[in-house]
Amino acid sequence: MKQFALFAATAVAALSLAGCGDQSGGGAGATRDQIRAVGSSTVYPFATAVAELFVQGNPGMKSPIIESTGTGGGMKLFCAGVGAQHPDIADASRRMKKAEFDQCQSNGVKDIIEIQVGVDGLAFAESKQGPGLKLTPKIVYEALAANPYGKGPNKAQTWKDVDPSLPAIAISVFGPPSTSGTRDSLAELILTKGCETDPAMEELKKKSEDEFKATCTRVREDGKYVDSGENDNLIVQKLGANPNAVGVFGYSFLEENKDTLKDVPINGIEASYETVSTGQYPGARPLYIYVKKAHMPAIRGLQGFLDTFAANWNPDGALTKRGMVAAPEDVRKKSAEVVKSLSVLDGSQLK
Repeated sequence: MKQFALFAATAVAALSLAGCGDQSGGGAGATRDQIRAVGSSTVYPFATAVAELFVQGNPGMKSPIIESTGTGGGMKLFCAGVGAQHPDIADASRRMKKAEFDQCQSNGVKDIIEIQVGVDGLAFAESKQGPGLKLTPKIVYEALAANPYGKGPNKAQTWKDVDPSLPAIAISVFGPPSTSGTRDSLAELILTKGCETDPAMEELKKKSEDEFKATCTRVREDGKYVDSGENDNLIVQKLGANPNAVGVFGYSFLEENKDTLKDVPINGIEASYETVSTGQYPGARPLYIYVKKAHMPAIRGLQGFLDTFAANWNPDGALTKRGMVAAPEDVRKKSAEVVKSLSVLDGSQLK
């Protein structure tokens, strides 16, 4: 009876997904025959690497579709519903937010599998011909905040205006847009930490969470911070053309471009495999993928795709060779168990 019930549940899920596919009008037919993932530009190169390995190990399978939409944009697509017209996976360079989880739930995306696939660093970099900046969260906040400490619009024009020890060159930072998980990480790991160096901000936080968040994370819009879209390679190119500028992106992009770029240390710590993996680097952050459990029985190869991820995220695996930092052993073990059991996220720990 239990086996029959499981078969029936699987069949219902598959039929439901197929029905959604028929209604999509996108030519999906009975169901989609390709895995589809959307989301983080930071996770994108790792997801595409897994897609390549998956196809190599599964002759005849179509290559998964991997789209770089940014973490926030990917979550919107992922949480829009269950069915062939909706993606199976959301790649994320930060953890799912409670508001996103609630949006998923309200749209029928009830069972979500959360898998940490690795670690990354929020890297700050400059051209090899750059001035050799050394920054702190406090300096970055005071240079980029729209309204530093709530004391009025940011008037700093040069790095020296922010800190006398820095050169008198114009502040120019190329970074991710508001839809990016990398931008969220910049806000959480760097800007907020810098903002909190002012004791008055703790009082503001107690008074109004919203006002505190706006004061600590809203970035100036006068051209000192340039939203460079979801293509991190574009930031790399811009740094080549602007030797005095700073770029903000995932550590893997810095690692891949060490021939033209150099690290800008934060709190005197450079972004490296060791400092990111051990959490010493202030910008270290986990990388995730989120998967719809309802899609598992209906999208051919989805379990195999997850298995391929798990088989290649070790310190000597294919993903670390692409620039990803392996998560600590206990995290990898837990994630491997999630891939095997397909246990779902309850959402109670999300913020």
